[in-house]
Amino acid sequence: MENRGGKKPDKLTTGAGHPVGDKLNLQTAGLRGPLLVQDVVFTDEMAHFDRERIPERVVHAKGAGAFGYFEVTHDITRYSKASVFEHVGKTTPVAVRFSTVAGESGSADTVRDPRGFAVKFYTEDGNWDLTGNNTPIFFIRDAILFPSFIHSQKRNPQTHMKDPDMVWDFWSLRPESLHQVSFLFSDRGLPDGYRHMNGYGSHTFKLVNADGEPIYCKFHFKTDQGIKNMSVEEANRMASANPDYAIGDLYNAIANDNFPSWTFYIQVMTFEEAEKFQFNPFDLTKVWSHKEYPLIPVGKMVLNRNPVNYFAEVEQLAFDPSNMPPGIEASPDKMLQGRLFSYPDTHRHRLGANYLQLPVNCPYRACVANYQRDGPMCMFDNQGGAPNYYPNSFSAPHTQPQFMESKFNVSAEVTRYNSEDEDNVTQVRTFFMEVLNEEERQRLCQNMAGALKGAQLFIQKRMVGFNLHYSDYSGVAKEQSKKNSKNPVGKLITHKHVMYTTTCNL
Repeated sequence: MENRGGKKPDKLTTGAGHPVGDKLNLQTAGLRGPLLVQDVVFTDEMAHFDRERIPERVVHAKGAGAFGYFEVTHDITRYSKASVFEHVGKTTPVAVRFSTVAGESGSADTVRDPRGFAVKFYTEDGNWDLTGNNTPIFFIRDAILFPSFIHSQKRNPQTHMKDPDMVWDFWSLRPESLHQVSFLFSDRGLPDGYRHMNGYGSHTFKLVNADGEPIYCKFHFKTDQGIKNMSVEEANRMASANPDYAIGDLYNAIANDNFPSWTFYIQVMTFEEAEKFQFNPFDLTKVWSHKEYPLIPVGKMVLNRNPVNYFAEVEQLAFDPSNMPPGIEASPDKMLQGRLFSYPDTHRHRLGANYLQLPVNCPYRACVANYQRDGPMCMFDNQGGAPNYYPNSFSAPHTQPQFMESKFNVSAEVTRYNSEDEDNVTQVRTFFMEVLNEEERQRLCQNMAGALKGAQLFIQKRMVGFNLHYSDYSGVAKEQSKKNSKNPVGKLITHKHVMYTTTCNL
């Protein structure tokens, strides 16, 4: 910034490149006369200004981006033929966007919320977009619920305010949300910026090796800066004093050559293990035990460049889970399956049909050749005079059978399967009793009670009853809960075999 004053200024032009003689005064008929339509300097400026805002993302609207590279440190070619993992020492350019989930573009980035963690790998076989969060799980396991879930986290359609009734009504009606809700109201719900948090692909994916052998996997980014979270008080203070704290923390670290990095791991599970697993291995509300399926090191990701222009390189940066090069494929995860459609669909709405031609989204290390033509904002030669139909007889792009997707069997009845009553609490209890220490458990309970008290009484009772119903609580805790039935939201505390229960009035 400080060096800009010493540069020779560029020639000021209109959008069409015409030199501008006066940018300070309108063309008018006389000193006090009306504006002339022929003042194209004004109309060029105003017409673009009227259109310079694109729709913000429905979710993950507030975010920060940076660029760097991914380097392979361990050989996993026995699992995947993807070119990004080709050999130890190979580097691949990456673009990364971190974000909050529920807030609008102007919201504070220190609020209690999951954090998006999306990575675009620019590989020779096309871009690979790994779109995840800073938690290994999510609130729901069926994609048809996603619009309703997001609506519940947004604004009330009548009051246009955030509504605890909406939030807790949805969560208390969907028992599978309890695992992620517990993560959210623990210390992990307030990460200290973006550098001090982990990232997860969250979904189960499929890797395929050069022999066509598939295996299921999960992806993990572990921060090399160490996990660091904010206290409730500090997060609230920063939301007022510096609502862009996380964006600034990332930008300034990179600007000062303090490049953040993450170590990349995978977990793998064979198809045979998946068939015998104790729960659905494609369930986004659950994790795979690291004891049973240990982390396998793969490489390191380093961010060493800030965006030159935020709009061009971050606001227009678009991630799509269906961008998977050969060697990486989708699993039957219902949430992932839904995202394969919804993400590119929303980008076409927000950025236009040719959003993949934008420099930050372009798979520039691969040669794009297809039969798609036209649409607004076509940036290049529209593939010239090459045929726009297939098959054809004119040496135009043809298929590559060696890149066919792996085969898999499907032999089940087609219906709408209800997954609400699957085991929704075992892993929550493990997280609460074994992952968190006593002080962290107390803070989780206090945070959850503090948020739940804003909801109506019948929603409070349902949520507390839901927690008790799905917990192995003792008779003492049950009796204490009865005493507080008129005010069910209390300080949530742990008990001997209790995940959490209510015992103290607020």
